[in-house]
Amino acid sequence: MTISADPWAALAAHRAAQGDLRIADLLEDGTRADDYATVFDGMVFDWSKTLIDGTARALLLQLAESVPARRDAMFAGEKINETEGRAVLHTALRNLDGEVFVDGRDVMRLVRDTHEHMRDFAARVRDGRYCGQGGKITDVVNIGIGGSDLGPAMAVRALAPYHDGPRIHFVSNVDGADISDALQGLDPETTLVIVASKTFTTIETMTNAATARDWMGQVVTAPATQFAALSSAEGRTAQWGIDADRVFGFEDWVGGRYSVWGPIGLSLMIAIGPEDFDRFLAGGAAMDRHFRTAPASENLPILLALVGIWHHQICGYATRAVLPYDNRLARLPAYLQQLEMESNGKSVAMDGSPLPRASGPVVWGEPGTNGQHAFYQLIHQGTAVVPCEFILAARGHEPELAHHHLLLVANCLAQSEALMRGRSLDEARALMIDKGLSGEECERQARHRVFHGNRPSTTLLIEQLTPFSLGQIVALYEHRVFAEGVILGINSFDQWGVELGKELALQVEPLLAGQEVAGHDSSTRHLAKLVREMRG
Repeated sequence: MTISADPWAALAAHRAAQGDLRIADLLEDGTRADDYATVFDGMVFDWSKTLIDGTARALLLQLAESVPARRDAMFAGEKINETEGRAVLHTALRNLDGEVFVDGRDVMRLVRDTHEHMRDFAARVRDGRYCGQGGKITDVVNIGIGGSDLGPAMAVRALAPYHDGPRIHFVSNVDGADISDALQGLDPETTLVIVASKTFTTIETMTNAATARDWMGQVVTAPATQFAALSSAEGRTAQWGIDADRVFGFEDWVGGRYSVWGPIGLSLMIAIGPEDFDRFLAGGAAMDRHFRTAPASENLPILLALVGIWHHQICGYATRAVLPYDNRLARLPAYLQQLEMESNGKSVAMDGSPLPRASGPVVWGEPGTNGQHAFYQLIHQGTAVVPCEFILAARGHEPELAHHHLLLVANCLAQSEALMRGRSLDEARALMIDKGLSGEECERQARHRVFHGNRPSTTLLIEQLTPFSLGQIVALYEHRVFAEGVILGINSFDQWGVELGKELALQVEPLLAGQEVAGHDSSTRHLAKLVREMRG
């Protein structure tokens, strides 16, 4: 095994020494496909189409030696979010057994009580016992932003085959178009509005909630009876007239982007039912156990983190594309954008010193096959190398459309192979000769058809997208982000970068009303003036 006193330097030197090594050359080893495919509980993580060889793997695993202690501290309820003095226990929301102590108090009793409260309310909404002032609830509007929207919106869409409850709609943007479109065609008498804000002060969420209340009040006598709150601010929810029976709180050790497992997931529970929601939790809990017990060399979250470290910090690839070949996972890339970029988009280490290397990459993506007709041109032939993370289910949910799914699978596997293999100039030239071209025109056309290849990718393969497997996937990426943060020496659980723009927005608003406010730059003042003129 390769051991280095400075694995970061050794990895950089090793990558440089690889020179023009091609992934295809590594795959000539007949055992690589097995050796670089890690299996857990119906899930396969294939990372054979990367330039990580035996030496790189050993050095990367050295980097991961700092993860177990920090991981164990997280699960034990220690306050590893040091800048905010908080524990990090979203994992407790999906593991309803055992004890977890924070400040000497077992928090699992509260978790279990909240879960049962959610189950009871979801069941009453679904079977009609809770009906507000109209008939049975037919539609639920979840109003939130950030983690209070992205997680449930992603999961509700992903698990559409399991929906047997009311229709679920999501509103997040303070742009009035968002709530206007969401409420269009709904019946206030049969609509439940869920307001998701821990403090019940988030300006975008509360502005949208007030608009929804006004909309409902045009028809319903007491709109508050058809509102529920996902909030710990019981005083503020009471001021809104929302009965405590419809208020679901959560602790400060649950970060917004990690909160879909608890009350923020209420809309998902209403859509798919408490039993399937429990299967979603079980998938996350299974990944937790794997993360806690599997050795690093077989640990999916750690391996996924190390592949990310290799591509971004060692190879210098600036972005990462998440490409789910499942249309129902269309919101997963956006969800992972927040999870990864809000968590690891930092520039200082835990002790406040500047980071000595890059932090998190830019994360983006779209579902296949749509992306193939959009940005795949760049990832195949562009000058920037974009590591791709394919996500694929072996089976779909529509047996009568199995031929569709086989075509989808074929496209996914073909794309990863094409990125790796490429097409040489000689191969392109032969194609042009077959088309009857010759001379300079043959050469010119051939050069446009060259694919450099050697573009890395990974594939996460599951049997089928179910509540359990979705729980596995979400927990896998949560722990991947955590492991990368530990290796980089940063706090993945604060988000101070979100605060400054929110603070300044409150100071800019008076400018739009024509007030003279000191402290703004000339460009901002000029733009505010133009907006006032255009609004008339």
